[in-house]
Amino acid sequence: MPRQPRLDAPGLLQHVMARGIERREIFRDDKDCNSFLHRLAAILEENQTQCYAWALIPNHFHILLRTGPTPLSKVMRRLMTGYAVTFNKRYKRSGHLFQNRYKSVVCEEDPYLLELMRYIHLNPLRAGLVCDLKELDKYPWTGHSAILGRSKNLLIPAHANNSQPSAKSSSAKDQESLAEKTIEDVLLHFGETKRVARRRYREFVKKGIDQGRRPELQGGGLVRSAGGNKAGLLGRKKEAREKGDHRILGSGDFVNEALIKVGEEWESQTGLRPSLEALINTVSEAFDLSSQQLKSRSRRKPILDARSVLARVAVRNHGYKGIEVAEALSLSPSSVSRIVESAENILDNKKDVAVKIKDMEI
Repeated sequence: MPRQPRLDAPGLLQHVMARGIERREIFRDDKDCNSFLHRLAAILEENQTQCYAWALIPNHFHILLRTGPTPLSKVMRRLMTGYAVTFNKRYKRSGHLFQNRYKSVVCEEDPYLLELMRYIHLNPLRAGLVCDLKELDKYPWTGHSAILGRSKNLLIPAHANNSQPSAKSSSAKDQESLAEKTIEDVLLHFGETKRVARRRYREFVKKGIDQGRRPELQGGGLVRSAGGNKAGLLGRKKEAREKGDHRILGSGDFVNEALIKVGEEWESQTGLRPSLEALINTVSEAFDLSSQQLKSRSRRKPILDARSVLARVAVRNHGYKGIEVAEALSLSPSSVSRIVESAENILDNKKDVAVKIKDMEI
């Protein structure tokens, strides 16, 4: 199956993860951790990207970001490429440092923001890097200790630490870094004063210790979006199930909203979205059909399969609305929704077509 493009648009909450190649260590000592966080702090501030949670484990990292005007791909490329160059120079090594590309999952905010913060900040405890919550409270390589005020917030850029409020500024608050403002935003979820909010936040984290690894928070998709309850999904008819996408953690309605938002944002920023006619021609070629055959009312299986793949590519990859695809193929909107869901199995079973689709970058 072709690798789907990442989803991105300003304002989306994203859980981002990356591992060292062959699961090797990417943070060997405190100097490496400081180097990574110093770079991350500068990039986040410069690109106005908020970070709500982070954890550095010797062979991987987790960060929970809200993207700003700069695409996530650009932020992560600067972070990972820059850190890899520094790491390789320090240890006199060459080659890739990270395993494949980073993984990112778009997350629905209301049900998942605080849950993901807790999950990410408990990573050092689950990994055995600290023995209990008391030790985690002072552990410097996760955002937990910064929220509690037990250690320095390492996501505040160095220049922000050294700056003084200007005479023109209305208050010192105007001089706060984005990292400081983000922690204030987090604490407001737990109380109106820092003392109360920090106590309640710590209690919230403590309750998560016994919850284990929480596989439903480790990625997106239909089952995970339903809280990991696969049995509950299997008990419903296909048309009654919520829409799912492995790149999104959230309800069916949120999945639809996110896909539409990403498609519209991509189109407005680049102006390069291929026309439906161009997509029809490309998919027809991949299936060795003519565009007239694909748009016909024929019920031959190859044509039905091609229509399903076209609908999926147009809706999922390029943000077209179902009604637009329906008009192009002389179908009903409900038919488009149905065939979009069937395309994944078609591509799994037709590896040659999947390769062609991937090579055509649609």
